[in-house]
Amino acid sequence: MEFFMDPVQFLAGKTGIEPEYIRNLIALTEEGATIPFIARYRKERTGNMDEVKIAELREMYCRFQELEKRKASVMETIRQQEKLTDRLEQQIRECGDLQTLEDIYLPFKPKRQTRAAKAREKGLEPLAAILMKQENGDVEGRAARFVKGEVKDEAEALQGARDIIAEWVNESEAARSRTRRQVEREAFVWAKVVKGKEKEGEKYADYFDFREPLKRCPSHRMLAIRRGEAEGILKVGVEINDGQALEGLERIFVKNDNDASEQVKVAVKDAYKRLLFPSVESENLFLFKQKADEEAIRVFAENLRQLLLAPPLGNKRVLGIDPGFRTGCKVVCLDETGQLLHNETIYPHPPHSAYKQAATKVVQMVATYNIQAIAIGNGTAGRETESFIQNLRYDRKVQVFVVSENGASVYSASKIAREEFPEYDVTVRGAVSIGRRLMDPLAELVKIDPKSIGVGQYQHDVDQVKLKETLDRVVESCVNQVGVNVNTASKYLLTYVSGLGPVLAENIVEYIRENGKVKSRDELKKVKRMGAKAFEQCAGFLRIEEAENPLDNSSVHPESYYMVERIARDFGVSVKDLIGNEELCSRIDPAKYTDDKTGLLTLKDIIEELKKPGRDPRRMARVFSFAEGITRIEDLQEGMVLPGIVTNITNFGAFVDVGVHQDGLVHISEIADRYISNPAEVLCLHQQVRVKVIQVELERKRIGLSIRQAD
Repeated sequence: MEFFMDPVQFLAGKTGIEPEYIRNLIALTEEGATIPFIARYRKERTGNMDEVKIAELREMYCRFQELEKRKASVMETIRQQEKLTDRLEQQIRECGDLQTLEDIYLPFKPKRQTRAAKAREKGLEPLAAILMKQENGDVEGRAARFVKGEVKDEAEALQGARDIIAEWVNESEAARSRTRRQVEREAFVWAKVVKGKEKEGEKYADYFDFREPLKRCPSHRMLAIRRGEAEGILKVGVEINDGQALEGLERIFVKNDNDASEQVKVAVKDAYKRLLFPSVESENLFLFKQKADEEAIRVFAENLRQLLLAPPLGNKRVLGIDPGFRTGCKVVCLDETGQLLHNETIYPHPPHSAYKQAATKVVQMVATYNIQAIAIGNGTAGRETESFIQNLRYDRKVQVFVVSENGASVYSASKIAREEFPEYDVTVRGAVSIGRRLMDPLAELVKIDPKSIGVGQYQHDVDQVKLKETLDRVVESCVNQVGVNVNTASKYLLTYVSGLGPVLAENIVEYIRENGKVKSRDELKKVKRMGAKAFEQCAGFLRIEEAENPLDNSSVHPESYYMVERIARDFGVSVKDLIGNEELCSRIDPAKYTDDKTGLLTLKDIIEELKKPGRDPRRMARVFSFAEGITRIEDLQEGMVLPGIVTNITNFGAFVDVGVHQDGLVHISEIADRYISNPAEVLCLHQQVRVKVIQVELERKRIGLSIRQAD
């Protein structure tokens, strides 16, 4: 499309980034390059931008395109009204934000039957223009000239003229800008309970009589009161000093001190109360809701990233357990690749209490299937099952892990789970998911809608399209950061690899099913619909274990193989001998090997990869145990110091699981002895911490914890 402004200069002015890098980024985007590919393999063209900055710029470019489309639409509408002057067209062309553009357009916007529109139909606009001049004279006498047709008397004529003036005031850029500035500086957001809804809305009790400076209202509070409003429990609004607001508007519009000026003053007050402030109030509540959404989505995205990059146990034989009391514990045995070998149900807990039989079965399964680790879901009966498993004696050393069940039930009932295990019921699928999460959290969690994983807050209240886009981008980023073993990956994991998507992922799985394991990256070109562009985008993120060319199992892109071969020749070794030889790699001078295809930044990245090929950015899984004897909220007492696991991080604190089936809150003020503005500065998901119990409310099932007091 044709732009009114140069997108490169516009974005450079907004960000301070070199125009050349922005131009390159736009070109790469339009060529179909993905964010992970650009960040990893096109460093020189973007000035080494990371994924966050690339995503931010691409989003800004999309908003710029939307702005330019809106400009074209606005100009066409005004042109059809035959009101598009050269000055107005220039003003629209040079407009740099959507809000200003809509203010310019407001006077020309087709309107419903407003009071001002009805007054115009009665022929009262000339009277409004006379009053706006605020010249001395007989106001009643001037109004009398318009008493005809539908206008019954002077009072009705003046009322109609004031309605038109009120609309002019409301549509004035100066008036709207001034009111907005006052709202931004000094507005308070308030909430009150709807009469008669006190009992129904008890969970919103903190907001029944609430008032706070709008600019200081944090995202979680804004989302909470807007949810209360949506549920019909709360009335929500914004307030400013009306007297000051009216004084400011009168300075703009009231230019004299006579009867006409009094009419204008009355119209200004009406415009402010009836049109201008309600419009700006709605606009600001919407904008602050947008900001709250963005912040909540940002926190959710960061938590999801940490969860997806949680430490994997790796290729071990795992026994997965989905615990339960009455329905028993579903037990599955998985091989090193996560394939289901065996499943059955045991009943070690009341009401069945078949403890000995269950113990015998578990010990036999560990021996028969060479089990190396046990994964236990942390839901109902999780602590009791952990205690049961820990007390058994095995013929080998077996590590025992407690694994988050969040989303396992969603997965087990999903189409994906039915495709993977059509012959098994949801309970078996859930146990498999728990076991696989221990082996490789990333590979398993990509099968679940991120909103169901339990690491966000108010995720159903935020912009769902924006949330999905952001979370999908996080999943894509994590998958490509870790890399994917093409021969063992599920099609769901492959879907998130740069350049693939559902169709190519399915085609790769189908190719392997028909032809056996892929033996080289080059062989991927034989996959149906794998064109040159798709191969370029995905090749560096796919790993081929035991490939003839060791670079096929690294993050070095095939387009750079020639460079590694050249370096190996210069050092008199084979590529295989160069890879993993840190001492040799540290002697490579990257500046010596730059050329028009491979720049210094890319060379440095290649050298780091050669030192530790296929390096996984994730740490390894660590065993964790809750405090013995503490399994219910009733077991907690103030002053106890307990081990815990961070399960969720918000702007106001972190939630910690201490093994009582109810997470406790560590308020941000109880995380560290020093001031922190964000819990994520010092905590991450799944971090093992020690906490002190500082509050227990059994009725509300609320637990208050402190990390700083525990230390």
